[in-house]
Amino acid sequence: MARLLMRALEEAGHHVELVSDFRSFTKVAEEAINIERAAAVEREAVEKRWRSEGAPDLFFCYHPYYKSPDLIGPRLCRDFHIPYVTAEASYASKRNDQGWMRSQSFVAEGLRLAAVNIAFTERDRLGLTKVVSDDKIRHLPPFIDVSAFRAAMPQPTPGRLITVAMMRDGDKHESYGFLAEALAEIEGTDWSLVIVGDGPRRADVEKLFSWLHNDRIEWLGEKRADEVANELLCSSIYVWPGCAEAYGLAYLEAQAAGLPVVAFRTAGVPAVVDDQRTGYLVPDRDPLALANAISELLKNESRRHQMALEARRFVLCERSLDKAGTALDQVVRKVVEDHHGQ
Repeated sequence: MARLLMRALEEAGHHVELVSDFRSFTKVAEEAINIERAAAVEREAVEKRWRSEGAPDLFFCYHPYYKSPDLIGPRLCRDFHIPYVTAEASYASKRNDQGWMRSQSFVAEGLRLAAVNIAFTERDRLGLTKVVSDDKIRHLPPFIDVSAFRAAMPQPTPGRLITVAMMRDGDKHESYGFLAEALAEIEGTDWSLVIVGDGPRRADVEKLFSWLHNDRIEWLGEKRADEVANELLCSSIYVWPGCAEAYGLAYLEAQAAGLPVVAFRTAGVPAVVDDQRTGYLVPDRDPLALANAISELLKNESRRHQMALEARRFVLCERSLDKAGTALDQVVRKVVEDHHGQ
């Protein structure tokens, strides 16, 4: 998404420079002090460069949150008197009681300093309101580059289910587990499953589906973006529970390829799937509901076809890179204009 934001701004006519590749991420709160020291060194290097070459018109920060606060931008913006903008910032008060209070204070500091905080999902917006008022928040729905999908027409294979996801610990592995449970409920229905993805838990994921005959499941491993697009274009339904998904760009890619989605109504998934229009969102952690929704689309081809058309229209028309660029351009230009007018 960071790369997509940069491209969207560039295509809208802005010059975008990656100020620093410094990473403030840590999994252990106690290590944060060492990262703060390193960030101070990096910040001084950027400051020196700006004093020599000139400062930008605006500092744009993507995804500051409790494990990865922005330790560079806010201080620089104050020193150089330039506006600050965040996108997909995340704030959850519960983290203050989990050892992350100091890190969270940096996130909150940035949110308050920002002229605008861009939220992608309703969940993120609600979190931001714990720190800033609504007038500092703008909504930008998740988006993708649709060019590869716009140039090709879907050629769905009846009953071909597909999912694209990494195979790692935590939410991904749990999602695979729920998918296996759901499909076991409709084992007698005519379908096949294609899985695109790989990772350290592949062997465990394969065990989850060991009850399936080999002719009903394909393990394609990791694929290039163009190969993933081709696999989506020849499938008929995208199935992925999406446990704790921030939103999931794979859902948008699937819909751009003309696939209705079946997923849990959880976390940020409602931000990328229009329930009852482009797919079915079922109660969280309910594999039987997931199975019933998949079965409905398998048995009702007219419904599947209508959702497929709507899914493709939804992404190509409403969630494209150029549409996002137009929205971002309006936000950024207003921030800069308001700053100059102060």
